[in-house]
Amino acid sequence: MPRKKRSIRVHRVTGNLHVVDLTKAGTSLTLEMFRENRKLGTLVIGRGSVSWSGHNRRYVKAWSWSRFAELMDREAYGG
Repeated sequence: MPRKKRSIRVHRVTGNLHVVDLTKAGTSLTLEMFRENRKLGTLVIGRGSVSWSGHNRRYVKAWSWSRFAELMDREAYGG
């Protein structure tokens, strides 16, 4: 019987959940992505928007939920 291949973990994600009250501003989930201990970027999922900051970027790029859905639909399904 062949042995199973051991997968090497390359990516790591850490999270921080800020919950004051789900109906108030300031509630967000912050995810930091790493590849081989090098930071890829930070994704902040909030009540009103989604934002991304690359590992060495000065500015944060934010999208409303409607715009984010359009971007994901285009990426996933084309067009």
